[in-house]
Amino acid sequence: MKKQLIHIKGTKDGLVLRLDDQCSFTELVEELGKKVTDGHLDGKIDVQLHLGKRYCTQEQKDQLTEIVERQQKLCVKKIQSDVITLEESHKLLETSRFETYVGIVRSGQTIRVTGDILVLGDVNPNGRIEAGGNVHIAGKLKGIVHAGMDGNEQAIVSASHFEPTHILIGNYVEVMTNESQYILDNTDQIFAYLGENNVIAYDRIQEIRNVRPNLSTFKGGS
Repeated sequence: MKKQLIHIKGTKDGLVLRLDDQCSFTELVEELGKKVTDGHLDGKIDVQLHLGKRYCTQEQKDQLTEIVERQQKLCVKKIQSDVITLEESHKLLETSRFETYVGIVRSGQTIRVTGDILVLGDVNPNGRIEAGGNVHIAGKLKGIVHAGMDGNEQAIVSASHFEPTHILIGNYVEVMTNESQYILDNTDQIFAYLGENNVIAYDRIQEIRNVRPNLSTFKGGS
């Protein structure tokens, strides 16, 4: 019996086509051409192509899309793969790095990292920290911090003493004023995060595990 190379599943969002990742690309193209011409379709249907562990070049993805869309009622909305490119791998590695800065971040000085950063010192007024991930300050924060600067809205900012002038998380900004009553009442052991309705919120550091349960990557213990 010939192995089925393409499995089709209907969902509320359209069709999902799971493509075999072990056969040759030529066999896959031939089988896909047959599948999309079978049966009667009513109305425009969105299609997702799942490649599994097959790596396809952009040219090959374009070819698969063109074959599916020959059936004019089908429209490829997404192509998903379990394989990432070397460039994507390098970017993931960069954003997962954890760096440590020892010393005072002085006025006019900017420290910029691609991943997380731990500052063992103070951030003075007009000093600035920019990070692709989380920012942790084991000292006084009195300057400017931008966490998740590449759009990571899950990033947080924590400090032993929390009196920043500006907090930025992802694409959201808060200028600290006298209206930030929680910060006026609680300046020690505080962290900032993006809460409901994309509003920057604050809580005690002890609550980080409840607000961002996936932040910890520790695997040991008993």
